[in-house]
Amino acid sequence: MHKLLLVFLVPTAAFTALAPVRARSYTTISPQQCVSHVGDDPAWAAPSLDESGWQPYTEWKPRLDQTSVWVRCHADLGPLRGVAQPAIQISLYASYQLYLQGKLLGGSGDLHNGNFSIDSIRSFRAPAELLEPSPATLALRVTYHSALVTGGPIPALMARPMELRAGDEDILDALRARTVLTRSSSYFEIAACYGVIGVLGIMLLGLFFYDRERRELMLLSTTCLAMTTLRLNEFSTAAMLDYSLAACACLVTLGNLLLTATQYAFIWVLAGRRIPRAIWILISLAFLAHAYSGIDAVIGAFGPSFLTSQRDNLVYGISLPAHLVLSFSPFVAFWPYQAISRRMRPIAALCMLWAVADITWFTVQGGSHFLHVPGVQNLFVHWSVALIEVRGFTTAGVLAALLGLLFREQRQVTEERAMLAGEMASAREIQQYLIPEKLPPTPGLAIESVYQPSREVGGDFFQVLHDLRDASTLIIVGDVAGKGLQAGMLAALIVGAIRTAFKFTSDPGKILALLNDRLQGRGLVTCLALRIGGDGTAELANAGHLPPYLNGKELALDGALPLGAVPDVAFQATRVKLSEGESLLFVSDGVVEARNSAGELFGFERTAAISTESAQQIAGAAQAFGQEDDITVLTVARAPELEAVTG
Repeated sequence: MHKLLLVFLVPTAAFTALAPVRARSYTTISPQQCVSHVGDDPAWAAPSLDESGWQPYTEWKPRLDQTSVWVRCHADLGPLRGVAQPAIQISLYASYQLYLQGKLLGGSGDLHNGNFSIDSIRSFRAPAELLEPSPATLALRVTYHSALVTGGPIPALMARPMELRAGDEDILDALRARTVLTRSSSYFEIAACYGVIGVLGIMLLGLFFYDRERRELMLLSTTCLAMTTLRLNEFSTAAMLDYSLAACACLVTLGNLLLTATQYAFIWVLAGRRIPRAIWILISLAFLAHAYSGIDAVIGAFGPSFLTSQRDNLVYGISLPAHLVLSFSPFVAFWPYQAISRRMRPIAALCMLWAVADITWFTVQGGSHFLHVPGVQNLFVHWSVALIEVRGFTTAGVLAALLGLLFREQRQVTEERAMLAGEMASAREIQQYLIPEKLPPTPGLAIESVYQPSREVGGDFFQVLHDLRDASTLIIVGDVAGKGLQAGMLAALIVGAIRTAFKFTSDPGKILALLNDRLQGRGLVTCLALRIGGDGTAELANAGHLPPYLNGKELALDGALPLGAVPDVAFQATRVKLSEGESLLFVSDGVVEARNSAGELFGFERTAAISTESAQQIAGAAQAFGQEDDITVLTVARAPELEAVTG
């Protein structure tokens, strides 16, 4: 943060320091005073070196296969002898070492991999004894980066030619501050605009975490943060902050990859359309341009020749055209336009305006590589700042409108969810009424029940009905196929049907037959019905439900299809005798199908092993193992006394 503050505070001091510049001299060393030679030999720093084989520096052009070069300049540094703090200032986007009269003054960056600091203007103190010879010899040992960084204005910002100055260190620092002010001021409004976009992106991310079903919120948030990262990185480069080219390349790579992956996907999701396979293919091709920035960050100056030689073909021949085609996504995703809802029309129009800005950006960027305007060296470099401003304000407008729409929709969704929550709570209360927490008196039987739905409303059900007509007790346990509100409502319907049928009969087979007829076309339900008399004689009829456990052992029952599967089914009854002290256990499939984090089922063996324990213990064991479905456990024990145990 302190470095960012210096960007704004130093220029003020710069203007103060530059006031007496005319009175205090400094020297600019012209490129015409310099010669160059490709290669790397430390002996080339010697002041008396024979330069007959060297070429004028003005004729040397950077090449991707020639990263090491020496530059030697000759200048009269006599005027610096009376200066209090004589220094040499160099402006160069490369790794280098600076020598004066064969003595090392200092350097910047790593000569081995070409990684250097974005703070490209640096001053080095010049000892007074080295200023005596005239002209003095300055030598630069340079490792140029392979220049693989692509996309946006970063390459243009680093394309400044080498500049050498000699003078008082304070004056040179003031000149540097003026340069920083000039470069950064043109990017300040852009950085501020995208700073706002970044804040909006964080707000959108918060909305997404509130409602994770809104995938477009996550995509748009990532797009905003990616664009903010790119633009702030460009501002930092223009302001020459002290961070490495590798870090800059990483930010370029990360920002562009995230932007490409999410911006176009967001358009299709917003339009409510499935993202076509062709779009994913184009996104993959567009990644090629950004791969080079990643290569920069990893391998530095000495990239493989096959990568450097194919850069232009891949970037300008494949990647940029892919970006250009992708920019037309809003025009395709929202087609046909007459089908766009009134609510979405302004959003669609803004997305298309956003696309126009991108189309212009990629057209100018690609066209500048193939077409040249007279008098303009590179049209993209000439227009890049203006294009970024247009993209920035267009993007901010789109985001502001989208944010307003999304907040409105989020409020509607919140209200709808509140209403649904109220309805679910009402349904839960109704179900609890139909599945009572208190069981009726059942003379001669001790009954315990536990019901644990996996959601607000479950699909399991059970009923315990004492028949005063013959002192028997009817127990029915069942499970509706499915979960949630629909299953809960069907369970409520079944409970009502059971109570109605019980008025006419308590025969388990007949009740299952009546329920089967009632459920035709409404869903599938497993169900087990038990009628137990005062003497312990019991009749059981099953419709696809899990068999009960008698004294810890699974009871063999005749198989049958679930209720609702086939009409006019006769359900056979199985008779058993329950003596005093013996017990039956009924469970739903939520017990045996409980699953732990490793994917292992609770299973029948574990259920059988604990089948003689209490209903609360059995349900607790299954729930702790990993509940995935509604859990119902009901135990029936023959006792000599009248008992009614609350579940």
